[in-house]
Amino acid sequence: MSSGIAVDVIGRTGTALASRRPDCGDVFRSFFERSGVCVARLDRGMRVVSANTDFQSRFGRARQDVRGTELVELLHPDDRTRVSRQLDRLADDPSARFAERVAAGRRGAAAFAGELTGLGMTDDVGHFDGVMVLGDRPAQPGDEPTAARRQQMLSEVDARILEGVGGGVSTVQLAATLYLSRGGVEYHVTSLLRRFKVKNRPALISKAYSAGIFRVGSWPPRVLPEYVK
Repeated sequence: MSSGIAVDVIGRTGTALASRRPDCGDVFRSFFERSGVCVARLDRGMRVVSANTDFQSRFGRARQDVRGTELVELLHPDDRTRVSRQLDRLADDPSARFAERVAAGRRGAAAFAGELTGLGMTDDVGHFDGVMVLGDRPAQPGDEPTAARRQQMLSEVDARILEGVGGGVSTVQLAATLYLSRGGVEYHVTSLLRRFKVKNRPALISKAYSAGIFRVGSWPPRVLPEYVK
């Protein structure tokens, strides 16, 4: 399963999956242990009760060091209050979600910045039962080098078109929103297909997700600011 598909599944059905309390551990492991997305489950006190290998690697901690730790304690002090407020909001309304850009210090390595997404979870009777957290995965051997990522920089128009295609927006709607002709939209789409070396729109969106161009857990899809010129 690609990371893009994993994000789509949790983004649309995270609360529903998590509400099946007896199966939550199995769902967590089967969907995300090797998805390439950092995932952790928090209890009602916003402490980590389970986390996949990518999450642990992202924060440079062993499994025993992560479990039982409050999520905000893993973040940079400047981000803790903001994320705490978002977590409190999920406790009041488990159907909500949030996406925040955060920084964290990793033991034995330089600090890093990334996207953090929180999804409320409920028990069998619909009461708040914790939070599912998604984050950017750590860099891995064999990942694209930084110079190659820079080649994926998008113009503002291309970024909006890529988001629209990912969200199922029609060519006519995109043309009206961006003040382009239908031919102009198709020109940009064709250019993106060539640039990403794919043959159709679904493949284009899948490749954009796998390249990390879209925000983790965002729906409709949103291109990360660092990929826009």
